Amino acid sequence: MKALYCQQNSPGEEITFVFQERENLPPTRDNDVKVQVRACALSWIDTKLLSEIKLEKELVPVGREISGVVLEVGRKVTFFQPDDEVVGILPLDSEESGLCEVVLVHEHYLVRKPEKVCWVEAAGTVRDGVRAYTALHYLSHVSPGKTVLVMDGASPFGTIAIQLAQHRGAKVISTAYSLEDKQYLERLRLPVEGIRQPLVARVIDVSNGKIDVAESCLEETGGLGVDIVIDAGVKLYSAEDESASKSQLLPHKHDIITLLGVGGHWITTEKNLQLDPPDSHSLFLKGATVSFLNDEVWNLSNVQQGKYLSILEDIMEKLSSNIFRPQLDEPIPLYEAKVSMEIVQKNQARKRQVIQF
Repeated sequence: MKALYCQQNSPGEEITFVFQERENLPPTRDNDVKVQVRACALSWIDTKLLSEIKLEKELVPVGREISGVVLEVGRKVTFFQPDDEVVGILPLDSEESGLCEVVLVHEHYLVRKPEKVCWVEAAGTVRDGVRAYTALHYLSHVSPGKTVLVMDGASPFGTIAIQLAQHRGAKVISTAYSLEDKQYLERLRLPVEGIRQPLVARVIDVSNGKIDVAESCLEETGGLGVDIVIDAGVKLYSAEDESASKSQLLPHKHDIITLLGVGGHWITTEKNLQLDPPDSHSLFLKGATVSFLNDEVWNLSNVQQGKYLSILEDIMEKLSSNIFRPQLDEPIPLYEAKVSMEIVQKNQARKRQVIQF
């Protein structure tokens, strides 16, 4: 059996992806489930995080979000039996590559896949679903009547975050980075008693750099500001320090602080966020909070295992009932996985890439 791994010979060097022939799987341990993989989604590999938590190794397994069929279970496994259809995310320290025909997984990382949900959708939604739940439920407590701003709503994560926020009764505003993204967001609809209601109350097109996000949000909320902001990165410095074209479209941290309402929550994906004393003072005056979105925290501690599994089950239930409609690319065959993973690692994929076996 072949499996895909990522190789980085020295820090700062470009990552390469290689298929390696695998030896036979070790015997199934007491709590392990042997899964025949049917689909595996591709996600960006954070090599810096792996080195920080001492999980760096010469060959890092690629592909962690999997769906498949149970072939065999360990003698202490209570949740599953052979022929069950399952979905889950392999832990950060897993020795297994999800891009392999058969993998061994501890039963506490898997949940049942509903019959109505296809393999590709299950694997392609599970990570974005966990991120959306972490942001909206655990970091900001979304509830009916709240206003949520989702930056880059046309991304795979943005799409699920919008659908979850709207399902929870929040009013959603989103930014679009291109005309194509704007049209996609305007097409997102929710069927309510025969009327197809838009999911996004306002789409702010920032692609030409002329629209002021803070001004648009304050206008939309009658000057009160938004309750929850989920960013997709922020500008940390002034315009002349920024080089890449994508970062030109990102909001400045001052814009986000300006558009936050009283008691608002700013959920950031910017791990190097720096707040100056005036920024902190503005947040203090509003009684606002800043939280960092790191969905890996669920698997870094076993304390939250029960909550984590209930999130996975809820994601599958929402997929099954069409509340979640993920932003997926066409399924990709295994032999193209290496090329697809290179695109994902360079952040060049606008839709979630899923390998189908």
